[in-house]
Amino acid sequence: MPETARSSLRHLTRATLLRVLFAASLLPVLMENAMSETNGDPLLEAARTGDTQAIASLIQQGEAVDPRDAQRRTPLLIATHADHVEAARLLIEAGADVNAKDAIQDSPYLYAGARGHLEILRLTLSHGADLKSTNRYGGTALIPASERGHVETVDTLIKAGVDVNHVNNLGWTALIEAIILSDGGPRHQAIVKLLIDGGARIDIADKDGVTPLQHAKARGYGEIVAMLEAAGK
Repeated sequence: MPETARSSLRHLTRATLLRVLFAASLLPVLMENAMSETNGDPLLEAARTGDTQAIASLIQQGEAVDPRDAQRRTPLLIATHADHVEAARLLIEAGADVNAKDAIQDSPYLYAGARGHLEILRLTLSHGADLKSTNRYGGTALIPASERGHVETVDTLIKAGVDVNHVNNLGWTALIEAIILSDGGPRHQAIVKLLIDGGARIDIADKDGVTPLQHAKARGYGEIVAMLEAAGK
């Protein structure tokens, strides 16, 4: 092998070795940080990784199902964050509180609705979800679901009975957010239709007195404008 090639190989090997050693030095820190987030609680940790076998075993051993981590998240909320459906199912069926809020006022129900985690949302709805509960912005689960374009989630929440005309702390309804925080595309057009059909009032303006129709016109959302105008006749 030429000397230049041997030299390159040595440098490559040395660099690779340094990276491995550096990563190895960080591993205990990373593991400690992950464990500190869950306070070392085995159920919180199993929920974080979605380990259904460990969750089932811990439940069977009589482990409390709603311990809290440093952010006051329960195992169910942690599983919901990662959309670990089966882990969430085990916890809910064992009695985990679907309305338990963390330090920033998220609950498994509210988070599943906002993020469009439909399977977990349906589980929370069938196990006592508080439809009137609100997030840190004073909004129901329906409002962020409408903003983020989760069509089926919006449909599910409306059918469950969530108030379609609830106004959050910003002065916005689900209908307003589906307009002003969207691109006016097919998903949000479908959501606007669902909201109107579900009883959304098109005359509720924002804090500045601007109505959903005025917002839609200002953004050039022709299809949404047409729906709102038809609803107002």
